[in-house]
Amino acid sequence: MGILRGISSSQVEPLVEAVVSAGLKTIEITMNTANASDLLADMKKVSAGRLNIGAGTVLSIEDMKIALDAGAQFIVSPTLVDDVVSYCSKNSIPVFPGALTPQEIFSAWNAGAAMVKVFPSNFFGPAYFKEIKGPFDRIELLACGGVSADNLETFFGSGASAAAFGGSVFRKEWLDNGDFSSIENEIRKLVDSFILYSGRCLT
Repeated sequence: MGILRGISSSQVEPLVEAVVSAGLKTIEITMNTANASDLLADMKKVSAGRLNIGAGTVLSIEDMKIALDAGAQFIVSPTLVDDVVSYCSKNSIPVFPGALTPQEIFSAWNAGAAMVKVFPSNFFGPAYFKEIKGPFDRIELLACGGVSADNLETFFGSGASAAAFGGSVFRKEWLDNGDFSSIENEIRKLVDSFILYSGRCLT
């Protein structure tokens, strides 16, 4: 999953084309991006069903409702926001709350998370996922923070069910300079690494 933060409306169309061309299927736009709801709606229109588009950095029920009204298909938070997870769970909306400690991960899963976003993953690394999956083998984990083509296979091999990346790929200088080909190339490296590890295409 790609994480877009601080983008502009003029960047939506070239970003969609770069992401789709690279083979990525899922994108989130963070709600602390200016005009996030408009960007969500624009991206959903431009992608025309080619991408799963969600909202990230959702910290309140109000933000969640704005995102859903704009067409968000899933909700992501950096931490457990109880009323957001409860609403999404009851209404069959995929929700990915963030957590780090074993207690936080367990609480987020019990609250109704479709998957728990372990954030920031880079502080403890892939080995932490392996330890967590020992007692919590049924909990689905999303690696977020410090994910790269070099360590993606290790994260998946250690128990991650999915991975997310943001600023390391959607670099400000590339966005500012309209260098969408570099963004596409970096995404393709991640996608290719996943395909090589799993032996299957992204769906």
